[in-house]
Amino acid sequence: MKTARAWQLGIKDMLIMSGSRQRPHLKRPIWIIVLVSLVSICLIGAYIYPPRSSAACYVFSSRDCSIYEQPIHVPSRELTDDETAAQVVIREILKTPPVHSKNPKIAFMFLTPGSLPFEKLWDRFFHGHEDRFTVYVHASSEKPVHVSRYFIGRDIRSEKVIWGKISMVDAEKRLLGHALEDPNNQHFVLLSDSCVPLHNFDYVYNYLMFTNISYIDCFEDPGPHGNGRYSDHMMPEVEVKDFRKGAQWFSMKRQHAIIVMADSLYYTKFKLYCRPGMEGRNCYADEHYLPTLFNMIDPTGIANWSVTHVDWSEGKWHPKAYRAQDVSYELLRNITAIDMSYHVTSNEKKKMMIQPCLWNGVKRPCYLFARKFYPEALDNLLHLFSNYTRV
Repeated sequence: MKTARAWQLGIKDMLIMSGSRQRPHLKRPIWIIVLVSLVSICLIGAYIYPPRSSAACYVFSSRDCSIYEQPIHVPSRELTDDETAAQVVIREILKTPPVHSKNPKIAFMFLTPGSLPFEKLWDRFFHGHEDRFTVYVHASSEKPVHVSRYFIGRDIRSEKVIWGKISMVDAEKRLLGHALEDPNNQHFVLLSDSCVPLHNFDYVYNYLMFTNISYIDCFEDPGPHGNGRYSDHMMPEVEVKDFRKGAQWFSMKRQHAIIVMADSLYYTKFKLYCRPGMEGRNCYADEHYLPTLFNMIDPTGIANWSVTHVDWSEGKWHPKAYRAQDVSYELLRNITAIDMSYHVTSNEKKKMMIQPCLWNGVKRPCYLFARKFYPEALDNLLHLFSNYTRV
């Protein structure tokens, strides 16, 4: 702008000077010669020394300007070989279109120490939809006794699981590995022995299958039970700015399940440096590994909340557990009506983060399942099931 204004001012002055009786008329060609010379010098200089900005390039340079059309990414550091390999694999998985199945199914994966106390309830939930789901059971302590035909023969090879340790993540990956063997399984839901369904099967199926995101709980907690669990040993692959927290009860699409099985780089970091008693910190891999992983590799591909409701309102180490007398139509309808997701930080500020539960851009109820329920609540749940699961 300054150059254009200067040029305009020069023309105006030339006109004034040309009309002035005090200036000799013969000096006008000198100004033209000087102006042409300056323009020529500028053009020659621009050709010899190409401009550094895209706008100036297209105005002054005859060279190829396409280099200015691409954003220049300057990495903050040089990636390790393992990081480069991991990013290539993950990028290829994410950009590969999902294989469309003629009979898409949901894999329901139960992580339990033994028998499942709510099999009868799940039997009622699954009834009539046999071609749209599969069941997998990881029983870590004892062989379960099944009462539902949908669970018989669905136990996978299991190993002991210790609360808070990497063995919990290993069990999750073991379930995913078995479920991925069926190419028709397109969505994968992790459930515990204390989980119950909140809606009928059709509602759950449509909610999960007709969207392109995974429901992985994920938020940033700057407090002692969030970033306070981070270890510098995770550097350089996992930085504290990427460290996230969330409930372990996920529901993920097939692409993301494949990534979890393919990952060894980030998994190893959490196996070694996120464990109870690590440097005086109690880090739990099942609460941090998946939230951190997907925050790093595909943050827009997850919903940042879990579709399994858990009540932490009592402020204890474990969530509220519902006994038989707690189970009522009002309780279940209140849970199914929740359409906002809440996270509270563990620092002194206790900041509450609230976000609407959006399904394909539309505000919808957040939860499809709920926990924790005591086995004694089974009869009440069976009695209420057809009423509270009505859409």
